[in-house]
Amino acid sequence: MPAIASPLDHVVTSLVPSLSRSLAEQFNVFRVMRHGTHEKQLSNVFAWLLSIDGTHNLGDAFQQLFVEHVNRQIPPESQLPTTGYRVAQEINTSGPEDLGGDIADIMLSSERASIVVENYEWSDGHGHGYERYLAHGASGGRQSVVVLLCVRHVSHLLTGGWENAVVVTYAELLEKLHRHVVSDGAWRRQHPRQDFFISELVQNFTKGPGVVSDEDQIMFIKAMCDTGESARYGQRPLDAAAQEFADLLALHARRQFEEGRKMLAAVKRALRAYTEGILAGQVDETLSAGHITAVRTPFRGQWEWCVALTRPDPHPNLYLEFGPTAVAENALVADPVIDPDYSKIFVTRQASSGDGIDRIGQTDVGLGEVLAGLSDGDLRLQDAVLALTAA
Repeated sequence: MPAIASPLDHVVTSLVPSLSRSLAEQFNVFRVMRHGTHEKQLSNVFAWLLSIDGTHNLGDAFQQLFVEHVNRQIPPESQLPTTGYRVAQEINTSGPEDLGGDIADIMLSSERASIVVENYEWSDGHGHGYERYLAHGASGGRQSVVVLLCVRHVSHLLTGGWENAVVVTYAELLEKLHRHVVSDGAWRRQHPRQDFFISELVQNFTKGPGVVSDEDQIMFIKAMCDTGESARYGQRPLDAAAQEFADLLALHARRQFEEGRKMLAAVKRALRAYTEGILAGQVDETLSAGHITAVRTPFRGQWEWCVALTRPDPHPNLYLEFGPTAVAENALVADPVIDPDYSKIFVTRQASSGDGIDRIGQTDVGLGEVLAGLSDGDLRLQDAVLALTAA
């Protein structure tokens, strides 16, 4: 029995065009350089910002922002000094009795206190020892605090002592830095390169791709109004309303995506069965040479949505393609289908070189028709396949 559609399913469908444009990748130096894809790279950036003599020329501003954020999560009687820390990286926190090493990413230390930082995408100790970090920071009688610096705070991952760590997300920290920098016009004028770098850092790790145009924003609002979701704009507090909507939309989008993949798989099974049982025989009855020797579905990834009709050399193989595979092939072929309808089945022909295809055509056979079952007397796919053999 098919699932009953929720009103939010219609919202997802309506918003996809504007969201796809809004979320399209835009220029950002971190994305171009693929920087920040490994925790060591980001640890280097955060250690640079935390160092009071770093070439950012912000002095101890970021160090203070960081420690003040940590202080908000620990008891009043345990507040840390907000500045005066030395910064080091790759600190071995293992004691002499430990085998191997347990390396903390960043450590801030002063005579009175230390902050031992594990930097990771998720709020997860991922095998590191919280107690070792805490004990190492406490050496010399110092006050010790362990911090998990992460992209995503996921509470249920905090186990093995890490539930006692202070969790700081990139967004929380970098948004504070952004506000500080924006308010300091003199620093921005004197340090344009550092200003650009920090702006790119903030944009990449907190804001993501920006909205493309006013038109897209208007289309987003229109879709919200058309789908009965516009009342959310009147809810307070705004952040909570936005997060609730985003969470609900994500759940429905994920379900629709998963159901869409199941649908693609069902079309593939039905199309292969029809090709083996009916289409291959129809085509072979008409061809004088180059008969179909096998019907296969050998591909994976973006090429997965394809049924291959294998023929002996020198006759090129033929393919029935749909959905994501048809999109990929139409983008690569020299003579693509103009204004394609991806609710239809496409036929393609293998290039003489054996690499890729040299022809593509759109049929008027819909995916829904394939699922419902094509009749024995339906010659549309046969005619489309034969047209490519004669081209």
